[in-house]
Amino acid sequence: MDLVVAVLFQLIYVIANLALISLGLAIIFGMMRVINLAHGEFLMLGGYTVVVATNAGINIWVSMLILAPLVVGIIGVIVERLLIRWLYGRMVDTLLATWGLSLLLVGIVTSIFGASTGTTVSPPLGVVRIGDYSASGYELFLILVTIVLLIGVWLTLRFTKLGLLARGTMQNAEMASALGVSTSRIYMVTFGLGAAVSGLAGGLLAPMTGVLPTIGATYIAKAFITVISGGSAILAGTTAGSILLGGLNGIFSFIAGSTFGEIALLLAAIILLRLMPRGITGRFFRKSL
Repeated sequence: MDLVVAVLFQLIYVIANLALISLGLAIIFGMMRVINLAHGEFLMLGGYTVVVATNAGINIWVSMLILAPLVVGIIGVIVERLLIRWLYGRMVDTLLATWGLSLLLVGIVTSIFGASTGTTVSPPLGVVRIGDYSASGYELFLILVTIVLLIGVWLTLRFTKLGLLARGTMQNAEMASALGVSTSRIYMVTFGLGAAVSGLAGGLLAPMTGVLPTIGATYIAKAFITVISGGSAILAGTTAGSILLGGLNGIFSFIAGSTFGEIALLLAAIILLRLMPRGITGRFFRKSL
């Protein structure tokens, strides 16, 4: 019984982890159609924000839940105003620009913190007992935060004026502009929101993974695979892709090790996109958000 609980808990944690690192990209790439190759570096910056702030004496919860999304969100707004705003509708140019931004951010962080020494903070929660099974309290916290974050983004996009304007602008910017919407401001705010969500994810994962200047490379491939496999629906696609790919990753990692888990995730994504080129929500949940 303990083994079953342990496997289920780790499976749910892997799924939540995948959804967490993919949600910011789902907003920027899935919704805005901006190929952001600096997504991993936004996560990395969130992690470094937590480490630096915590080492400076700031409470770790404040560092993770407030400072990380705030700092990276501001950086995202600056990036959108200085770089991305000139490249909407030019996917190849955006890809090259954000790749260059990724290299720039890695270089800046490396020059400040060094290239090879990882930094970390200790997870703030101890062990939680589920029956006779002992689980990491912080892993349970990450699962709950991911669920709350998904619901929060859904509520924002579905029921707020900002969400309505953002969805309308992304679907037809010319019509939105004709109706008096400041599409430039909506693009800026939406990109900043996606960056803030990525920063929050990076900050939350910092106690579990540690932080390196190049840690973004471990996030970016999984995030893109998940969002692309999910399809056009931002939240339904990200959630469905995380459940499918994260579930297979977790199962194969438990059976044969983490390397085979990563291979299973990649093969599943290839087969999925071969059978459903428009992703999961291109076939199912077509009217979902």
